[in-house]
Amino acid sequence: MSENIELMMPIKAAPYDHQKRAFAFACDKFGVFDGRLKSRGTALLMEMGTGKTIVSIAVAGCMYQYGLVNRVLVVAPLSILGVWEEEFEKFADFPDSLTVLKGTVAKKKEQLNKLQDEGLQVVVVNYESAWRLEKELLAYNADLIIADEAHKLKENRSKQSKGLHTLGDKARYKLLLTGTVITNRELDVFSQYRFLNPQIFGTSFYAFRNQYFDMGGYGNHTPIFRKWMTDDFLRKLHSVAFRVTKAECLDLPAITEEVRTVDLEKDAIKLYDSIEDESYAELDESEVTTANILTRLLRLSQITGGHLTDDDGVVNTVSRAKLDALSDIIDSAMAEDKKLVIMARFVPELDDIQELLEKKKIGYAVVRGGVKDRDNEIHRFQYDDRCRVFVGQIAAAGLGITLTAASTMVFYSLDYSMSNFEQAKARIHRAGQKENCHYIYLVCRGTVDRKVLYALRQKMNLAKMLVDDYRKGRNPFKN
Repeated sequence: MSENIELMMPIKAAPYDHQKRAFAFACDKFGVFDGRLKSRGTALLMEMGTGKTIVSIAVAGCMYQYGLVNRVLVVAPLSILGVWEEEFEKFADFPDSLTVLKGTVAKKKEQLNKLQDEGLQVVVVNYESAWRLEKELLAYNADLIIADEAHKLKENRSKQSKGLHTLGDKARYKLLLTGTVITNRELDVFSQYRFLNPQIFGTSFYAFRNQYFDMGGYGNHTPIFRKWMTDDFLRKLHSVAFRVTKAECLDLPAITEEVRTVDLEKDAIKLYDSIEDESYAELDESEVTTANILTRLLRLSQITGGHLTDDDGVVNTVSRAKLDALSDIIDSAMAEDKKLVIMARFVPELDDIQELLEKKKIGYAVVRGGVKDRDNEIHRFQYDDRCRVFVGQIAAAGLGITLTAASTMVFYSLDYSMSNFEQAKARIHRAGQKENCHYIYLVCRGTVDRKVLYALRQKMNLAKMLVDDYRKGRNPFKN
């Protein structure tokens, strides 16, 4: 049966066993193979790094091949839209035409009016735009709606939740994707399942609350879950849900990696391009050495991280693109109740990350230049449940420390040292680690970020590669 399932998955990859089972579960609920519809909504509760996107692509493609769907709407956090575009291009083994809605609301409406109609039609939009485009998306009339990182829907009364409920009521099929162990926050389940399948917990939040919760606390305003109803609650919850954790995925490799492409803002792109042109022109006027080519590369790397130091030594913020992408990753990790390690190179980046965590009221530890009691910071991260995130400066936190309380590491930026890169990765992938490790690299589209990452992952000498590029008549700073 496992081999048959793999043959039914129209993807350009050999799926893991847990991905085959997730695919089979969703297809069974949708009645793809036997024509017996069990639920119009299916939840894939799959943790980061277990491949829920590729499973969703396989499900959508299979349903298209069986004549069940022609139009798909993917709703996801802004920073993940590019992931869907890349994953469809890389893995979809069926005809499709995918459009990522970008720009102003007016431009997105214009895009919706000019969709290509080849193969499976896929529209990808962020949550904040979906409710603003509710009328137009209802007219698009998606057969299947995929809600990615669906913990974004946990607030029942938010505009984005209400918008998705309305869109979901019209769609024939719905997939809800999240790694969240939502049973830890029982109240959050209602809004997500209201979108997914209103038959499970109903359409009235107050009826749901009154059924499963007592009101307690000061003034009787705090819902307290009725523990004696746990079995009934879980039975309904899991009736349409397939759960995957990294710890359970014995078929996963010890390490998985994800490159998350980030789009710089228009002004940042303009600045980056001008500095890139200027840097290339300066090389023509000087001796091309390792030192001067890396010096110019450094300025470009600073811009992708969001900052640029001017001639007076003042650090100016020029982009928030990576910070916004990181914010979504942090939200997902916290929703999954997982600890997270974030590595960055530059001081202003570390300052931004710490400020973001403080705004979110998330406890964190930090090891960077100037931190004296490293051991205390590391111990807090490893053993204090209130300390959820570790922030490390690559050069300072890459040696001799253990961060196995987390199994996911985000590289906000990279330095150019192969040794530092490998040492930083090894902080979570070492003795004591109980889960497979997942690495996320934030890479700004069309910039030196991808070139730096390529050199590090291929174990190439970055400086030599850049000098060779220049001597062959190529702009070494071009991706």
